[in-house]
Amino acid sequence: MVKPIPEGFHSLTPTLTVNDAAGAIEFYKRAFGAVELSRAIAPDGVKVWHADLRIGDSRLMLSDAFPEQGSHAPDPSSGAVGFSVWLYVEDVDAVFQRAVDAGATAQMPVGDQFWGDRFGGLRDPYGHNWAIATRIEDLSEEETRRRAEQFTAAREG
Repeated sequence: MVKPIPEGFHSLTPTLTVNDAAGAIEFYKRAFGAVELSRAIAPDGVKVWHADLRIGDSRLMLSDAFPEQGSHAPDPSSGAVGFSVWLYVEDVDAVFQRAVDAGATAQMPVGDQFWGDRFGGLRDPYGHNWAIATRIEDLSEEETRRRAEQFTAAREG
């Protein structure tokens, strides 16, 4: 049976969007003793699509900015931050709908994703992004990579 909240995760996981995610990963390793658990490279072969780090007993996810997918890096001159909260829940569909009913704006509808989560994205009325997910499949890194390549090929085709 697949656990809806994956092993090693808490309910909330901070997620950063940055420019130069590879550099940020190295910084977090040096500065905070972060351990890199996984890294998925974008189809361009350069940008970090998703990275999962462990600092102490907690996880931190991060990626490069992908404005075409609604992911923006902070603009230091404006004081804006590239931050979202990843929330694992037992029932993503119910929580997502409850948030929309409460005033959140759907950014990405809930759907089954290639990495094994049922996932949707929201923006709360205060401008913060929320990634809401329930784990539906436990996948190996190889299977996730294979599915990511299929996903990318389908989008390009």
